[in-house]
Amino acid sequence: MISKKIYIAGHLGMVGSAIWRALEAKGFENLIGKTSQELDLRNQAQVVTFFDVEKPDVVIDAAARVGGILANNNYPYQFLMENLQIQNNLIEAALYSNVSKFIFLGSSCIYPKLATQPLKEEYLLTASLEPTNEWYAIAKIAGVKACEAIRKQYNKDFVSLMPTNLYGTHDNFNLQTSHVLPAMMRKFHEAKIKEHLSGCSEPVELWGSGTPMREFLFVDDMAEAVVFALENKLDEHLYNVGSGTDLTIEELALLIQKTVGHQGEIIWDSTKPDGTPRKLMDVSKMNDMGWSAKTDLATGIQKTYQWFIENQDKFKEVRIS
Repeated sequence: MISKKIYIAGHLGMVGSAIWRALEAKGFENLIGKTSQELDLRNQAQVVTFFDVEKPDVVIDAAARVGGILANNNYPYQFLMENLQIQNNLIEAALYSNVSKFIFLGSSCIYPKLATQPLKEEYLLTASLEPTNEWYAIAKIAGVKACEAIRKQYNKDFVSLMPTNLYGTHDNFNLQTSHVLPAMMRKFHEAKIKEHLSGCSEPVELWGSGTPMREFLFVDDMAEAVVFALENKLDEHLYNVGSGTDLTIEELALLIQKTVGHQGEIIWDSTKPDGTPRKLMDVSKMNDMGWSAKTDLATGIQKTYQWFIENQDKFKEVRIS
């Protein structure tokens, strides 16, 4: 297994880079990664040529166009079409290149908006999706079903892992496209800097009511789940990956605020959408197979903020004054 050639699509992203680090730590050396400039995964001809030349044994699909509620609302076509193009090209090329394993990474947003909690894998396609991210969800559902169809029709080892809300080092802190946790972290950090410069309390405005409940998983734990799926034969086509615990968005905000050291008021803009009321994953299938999350939320947020502080000069959009 160590000698297998493994292609990680999206290897520079938060998830892909964590998977790369986890595989290197386990002794895997034959890893392949291509930037979007080197390989446009939306271009079928380029993807086919890449597979013909490189002939990977394993493909891990961590490539996707991702973003929060704002980005999904503003760019629905791109979130639907680009994700379909990326995954379809990779799945098709992997099938006909006869790779030994394909690991498809999706999202918990594939499940119905008002599904019974915690979310079980069998709830897929049983009711309507959350409207604020249905474009991304529909694309990911198509990927899950494509992998399931390949298992059924061709008896290939194609498996889908559905992570809960991920966060961690190498996250996206752009307020126009980021998810809730990194967006909060950046807002609290910038407000703290302003407080230090002005000597006055600086409020932070956050979207929604703060009442929805969310589950979060540190990205290094997600990477370990991918390594586990690589090294083990999973019996089914779809597995949830999460921490198994959740908290309100308000509780999350207070935890991040404390970690960052912001002293000002939090103002909730209830005119902005909350999204799904609750989204907790049932991770019993992965737990039963032998994998479970290790990083508690407070520790993960501390590690993420430390990385943010050390790397903020790389984020052109991050203003600290």
